[in-house]
Amino acid sequence: MASRRQWPVFTKSDTPLEALVKLSRFYGADPEFVLAGGGNTSVKVGNRLFVKGSGHALATISPEGFVEMDRLQLESLLHSSLSSNRLKREAEFKAATLAARIHPEKRQRPSVEALLHHLMPGRYVVHTHSTLVNMVTCCVKGPELARQLAAEVVWVPEVDPGYILSRTLWQALTDYQKATGRSCPRAVLMQNHGLVISGDTPAQIRRHTDWLVRTLRQRLAAVGKAPPFGRVAGSEPAAARNLIQTIGPALRGLLAAGDNLKVVTFSDTPEVMDLVGSAQGKAVATAGPLTPDQIVYCKSFPLWFEPAAGAPATALVEQLRRAIQQHTRKTRSAPHVVLVKGLGLFAAGDDLTAAETVRQVYTDAIKVMAGARRLGGIRYMNPGLRKFIEDWEVESYRKTVSAAGQAVGRAAGKVIVVTGAAQGFGLEISQDLAAQGASVVLTDVNAAGAVAAAAQINARLGKPRALGLPINVTSGASVAEAIYQIVRVFGGLDVFISNAGVLKAGSVKTLPEKEFDFVTAVNYKGYFLCVQKAAPILAIQHLARKEYTSDIIQINSKSGLQGSNRNGAYAGSKFGGVGLTQSFALELIEDGIKVNAICPGNFFDGPLWSDPQNGLFAQYLRSGKVPGARTIADVKRFYEAKVPMNRGCTTADVVKAIYYLIEQKYETGQALPVTGGQVMLS
Repeated sequence: MASRRQWPVFTKSDTPLEALVKLSRFYGADPEFVLAGGGNTSVKVGNRLFVKGSGHALATISPEGFVEMDRLQLESLLHSSLSSNRLKREAEFKAATLAARIHPEKRQRPSVEALLHHLMPGRYVVHTHSTLVNMVTCCVKGPELARQLAAEVVWVPEVDPGYILSRTLWQALTDYQKATGRSCPRAVLMQNHGLVISGDTPAQIRRHTDWLVRTLRQRLAAVGKAPPFGRVAGSEPAAARNLIQTIGPALRGLLAAGDNLKVVTFSDTPEVMDLVGSAQGKAVATAGPLTPDQIVYCKSFPLWFEPAAGAPATALVEQLRRAIQQHTRKTRSAPHVVLVKGLGLFAAGDDLTAAETVRQVYTDAIKVMAGARRLGGIRYMNPGLRKFIEDWEVESYRKTVSAAGQAVGRAAGKVIVVTGAAQGFGLEISQDLAAQGASVVLTDVNAAGAVAAAAQINARLGKPRALGLPINVTSGASVAEAIYQIVRVFGGLDVFISNAGVLKAGSVKTLPEKEFDFVTAVNYKGYFLCVQKAAPILAIQHLARKEYTSDIIQINSKSGLQGSNRNGAYAGSKFGGVGLTQSFALELIEDGIKVNAICPGNFFDGPLWSDPQNGLFAQYLRSGKVPGARTIADVKRFYEAKVPMNRGCTTADVVKAIYYLIEQKYETGQALPVTGGQVMLS
C-alpha cells in the first residue's frame, strides 16, 4: 500500500472540496510523499478549479486554503505567447495566473502549478514529491524505467517550472493519448521534481498511487541493498560525542546572521551514516541538488567538512570558520547542511522547526540518491535550472511564507534550559519562556513529568517549542548526558536556569544528617555540576562569535541573603549558591558567560509552601517554627505579614527578573532580590 495511515472515510454527502481536504491531509501527513509543506492538490468543479494556495500545508489544510480559479482563463493562458526571457516570462505567467482567480479580494496566491492541475484529465489531482518516485525521477535511467511502463505513465523531462512545465506536460499528454488511446495515465513522473496522480475519485487516486508504489518497490528490491556509496565507517563513540559537542555549538555561532544564534540539529541515522561514512560520500553530496525542494530548504550545496584529527576545540572552530567562508564565497550562500565525514549531518535553521525541515529534506535527498544509485546512477539537476530556481521569486516567496510563523517575544530565538521544570516554579517559568518565543528544555529527575509538561506546552502553542529530558543534578554523568542531548537537538543553549531545589526544615539540633546531605547535594553541588557541564558549550559559542554572550541564572532564595531560623541546611546551601555565582561570574566572563542569581521571596501559593502534607507551612507547623501557630493558615498569615507588600512572590515576579538579567548586558555576579521589600541589599 502507498501508506500505512488510515484511509479517510469519504461519504456521498461530501462536497468535492470536502473530499479534496480529506485527500490532501492523507497524503500531506505522510512523509514518504510530502515534506516541509510541499506538494499541492486540486479538484475541478465545472469551469472552476480549486487548487492549494501558497503557504498552506497539505497535512493541515482546510477548505479556506484552496484558491478558486477560472479554468477558461487558465486555458487561454496555455495558448498565450509569453516572453522568451526566463525571469520576465515567469513574471508574466505569475500575473496571468493571479488574474485567473475568482476572488482576488481574498489576496490568496495559488500554487504556481495551477495550470498544470487544470491540464490533468482527472477531476482530482495530487502532486507530491514522493521519496520512492524521486529515486526514479532523479535516476539517469529514469526515462528508460518510465518507458517500461509506457502504457501507464507519462514522463516529463526536466524543464523550467511554471509555464514551460505546463506546456511540456500538455504536449506529453497529447502524445500519450495518440499512442495509447487513453486520456489519463496512471501517473506522471516529472524528472528531478516529483509525481502527479490524477483521477475522477479519491479512490482512483489511491489505486493509481498504490500501483505505482508497489511496482517501484519491486524494481528497487530486485537490485539489492548493497551500501549505495561504498565502504561505510564512523567515528569512535567517545570521539564522536566530543566532536558533536564542539561542532554543533560552533556552527550556531558561525552561521548566525543576526542577534540570535542558529538552531543546529544533529543526525546520525543509518541513511546519513551511509553517506558521510562512505568512500564516495563527498563526491556524491557535493555534485549538486536533486530537486527544487532541496534548493529551497537546504541550499544547493552542503558543506562537506573533515575535522583535523585530534584538534583542540579552538583549532576546530577556526577550521570550521575558514571552511564556511570558502563555501559561502563559492556558492553565494552560507550552508544550511554541514556533512562531517564519519560523524553525521548538522542542519541549521532560525528555530527548531526550520532546522528540522532542513534535516528532513536533506535526509530525504540522501534516500533518493541511494535509491537512484541502486537503479542505475544519480541524475542531478541541470546547473542552468538550478541557478534559475535559486533566483526564482516563487520559491523565495514559498520559503518566506513558511517562515512567517517564527517566534516573537522577549525570549524569541533563545534556547533556554530549566532544571526542576516538571512542576511548580520551574514549570511556570518554562511556560512563560516558551510563550515569549524561547525554545525551552524542561529537565527534571521526574523524567515522565518533564516530558509530559513539554508536550502540554507544545500542544498549547501549536508548535514544537519545548523538549522534556531527564536530569539528576546531583550526578555529573546525568547532567552531562542531558547537555549532550540538548546539543544534539539544538546545537547548544543560550540560557541555563538552575532552578532545581529542595528544602528540609528542621533544627540544627535534630535535623538528620541524611536530610542535610540531600539538601546540600541538590541545591549546592547540583548548581556546581550544572555550570560545570554547560559552561564549555557556552564558551564554544562565544569562541565562534565573539560579540555573543550567554547566561547562567540560579534561582536562589531570600534565604541566600539572610539566615533562616531552623532552616539552616536550606539557607546554608543558598548562601553557598551566591558564593558560587560570584565565583563563576569572575571566571566565566572571559567566555562571554554572565552568571547571576535571583533571590525570590516566599512562593506561598506553590506546592513547596502550600502542599497540605509536605509543604513548608505544614513542616513549619510541625517543627514549631512559628510560635503560637495552630493551623497552616496561621503559619501562612505569619509569613505574609513579614512582607512589606503583603503577599508572596509569584512566577511573574521571577520571570521579569529573568528577562532583565538576560537583556542587561552589563550585569554579572549579582544576587537579585525579588522579595517584595522583605530583604533589601545594603
